[in-house]
This record gives sequence, structure tokens and C-alpha cells, in this order.
Amino acid sequence: MRAAIHVFANHGYHQTRISDIARAAGVADGTIYLYFPSKEELLVSLLDDRVSKLLAFMQRDVPKLANAPERLRAIIDMQLGLLEGDRELAEIVTIIVRQSSRLIKQAPTFVAYLDAIECIIQQGQQSGELRSDISASVAARAIFGALDGTALTWALGRAEPAALARAARQVGDILLRGLCPEPLPLPSPP
Repeated sequence: MRAAIHVFANHGYHQTRISDIARAAGVADGTIYLYFPSKEELLVSLLDDRVSKLLAFMQRDVPKLANAPERLRAIIDMQLGLLEGDRELAEIVTIIVRQSSRLIKQAPTFVAYLDAIECIIQQGQQSGELRSDISASVAARAIFGALDGTALTWALGRAEPAALARAARQVGDILLRGLCPEPLPLPSPP
């Protein structure tokens, strides 16, 4: 998978052949086909692997946190944290995967991840920690979209890895303030 990340990021998904990945991995083409019937299946497996790590974190560690805002903050930090220091992976997840909605639909963990975020928002709404006048489904997708856009900008730019962690804190602030049950005061006119 590491070789596939490198080759996909440097050559693009459509220009990459299984033989390119096999060469980068130091194995025969047939070895790749033993595990992945196609280049598309390899990319789906790569996405599933990363999202599975997010889901495992959400099932193991997130419930231990005190409230919904803390849980959402942890998810935001974790989603961008998985990409921090791995610009090639960020490029694949934010650019190559989005080129095909069919690929995303084939990754069952992706939908499960969005559903898990939605569930945390619903729990926060029921407890009064988060606004109940906002669709939990829309909020979950907005959170993912904001993080995806932040990772895309980082992947295409030249900012250092720590910039992604700083961005995660800022994106978290923006999103969580919008989900606060108390309306925020309007800024004073200039």
C-alpha cells in the first residue's frame, strides 16, 4: 500500500499501472493481483484502511470524552492528524479519490464514518450540548467537507506538517462555534 500511495501521488491514478506499483514495491505484478484484483480495488482498500483507523479511534477513544464538542474536536484532530506528515497520502485521499464517486461508494467504511459523526452530533443535540435546529446529517457532512478542503489545500501547498494541526484547531473552532446552542454575539460594526 505504501508503494501504491507513492506511485499514485507521483503519477496520478489514471496513468498508474499495477506494474508501476509492483516495481515500486519490489514485487512481481502477480503478487499485487493476489491481494487486489484491480488498481481500483487497491485504491478502495487504501481508503478503507485509513477510514478504518478513524472508526477504530471513534469506537475506542471518543466515547471516553466528556461531551459532544470534545468528541467532535477529537475527530477533527484525528482526521487531519492521519494525514499530517504524509503529503502523498493527503493528495490521494483529497484529489484522486474524489475523481470517482464510484470509488467512494465502494468504500463502506466511508459511509460508516460519516454516520458515526452524525451520531455524535445527534447525541449532542439530545443532551443540549449542540444546536438541535441543524440537521445532524448536514453538519456531519459539513465537518467532513471542511476537513477535506483543509487537507486538499495543505496537500497542494508547501506548508509544513504542523500547519495541518494548526488548521485543525481553527476549523474545529469555526465548526463548533456554529454548533453551539447559544447564539454568538454579532461583531460590532467597524
